[in-house]
Amino acid sequence: MNFQGFVRPDGTVGIRNHVLILPSVVCANRVARGISQQVAGTTWVEHQHGCTQLGADAELTAHVLVSHGTHPNVYGVVVVGLGCETIRAQNIAAAIKEKCPYKPVHLVIIQDEGGSVKATAAGVSAATTMVGAAAQLQREAIDASKLILGTECGGSDAYSGISANPALGFASDLLIDAGGSVVLAETTEIIGAEHIIASRAVNEEVAKKCFTTIQAREKLATDMGVDMRGGQPTPGNIEGGLSTIEEKSLGCIYKAGSRPLQDVIGYAAPVTQKGLVWMDTPGQDVEQLTGMVAGGCHLTVFTTGRGTCCGSPISPTIKVSTTTQLFERMNDNLDLDAGPIVDGKETVDQVGRRIFQEILEVASGKQTKAEILGFNDFAIYRFGPTM
Repeated sequence: MNFQGFVRPDGTVGIRNHVLILPSVVCANRVARGISQQVAGTTWVEHQHGCTQLGADAELTAHVLVSHGTHPNVYGVVVVGLGCETIRAQNIAAAIKEKCPYKPVHLVIIQDEGGSVKATAAGVSAATTMVGAAAQLQREAIDASKLILGTECGGSDAYSGISANPALGFASDLLIDAGGSVVLAETTEIIGAEHIIASRAVNEEVAKKCFTTIQAREKLATDMGVDMRGGQPTPGNIEGGLSTIEEKSLGCIYKAGSRPLQDVIGYAAPVTQKGLVWMDTPGQDVEQLTGMVAGGCHLTVFTTGRGTCCGSPISPTIKVSTTTQLFERMNDNLDLDAGPIVDGKETVDQVGRRIFQEILEVASGKQTKAEILGFNDFAIYRFGPTM
């Protein structure tokens, strides 16, 4: 079972061949965007980080930025910095080059270039050269076992646990059976169902991680003096028919299919194991998506009952609606319809096979709606305040 992708010199595989314009700091966002908008074939990220961050926050921001630059979906990187930030653009560029010596990396420092206009021009020149070189690469047949799939649900409704999520779970099992990896995330949306996931753990150590991960998330809320139910389920979830976080969680975990849980890993940690892996992320859609991509996910399947628009700048995001009514109403943003399950026209298995086929087609180059519309959502989880 194959898809058509790009084999990198270090043996990793990509399903896209992006040239990424990567700002090291919020102050460089506008220049990064300006470079990308002038060079077809590039993508860029924007974020609110990179300066006056300390400790674990600074380390996580740097890790996520470097992980996007080294991602196998990225051919080359133009790193843009202001010049005086905490997380130095020089260090980000050097770390990307150290991990991927074969990858073209160009550094633009706005202060050194003499301002944003000159920096943009320098970045445009470098990016244009990279795009030309990237265009020379050809896709080739790659075994599906190389794929790392992220799973996500956002804007959930009462049908999420009936149609789209179980169908995605079936597709997840198919990929795992083919030798691939699947990431379950959204820790806050597993609360109340952690015992079910833990029962599938490959050993007692992994099972224990399931409970300690949930407990740590719950403690974050209590330490802040807030009730988790203030954000889970969200107002939209409640309007969609969900009553409690437990009900939402029981629907959420269907995305993970039925195969054994191999491990529980931290936010944006590298996905190195085959099979099902739980990544500890918040429930916030874009922070979760960014973490999974930083961990190495080639693409994500994102189920929704209320509708969603977001998509990663470097990793395709396939949107699956829970109902046909939603699919027709937000067709600009949605790729597949799991509504026939609700209407009794298709089974979970049948829709799951359609999702799996879509995964292979998107991995082979088919564009998702989010890609066509140019969505490039990016947000990094943080631990503490800016100093």
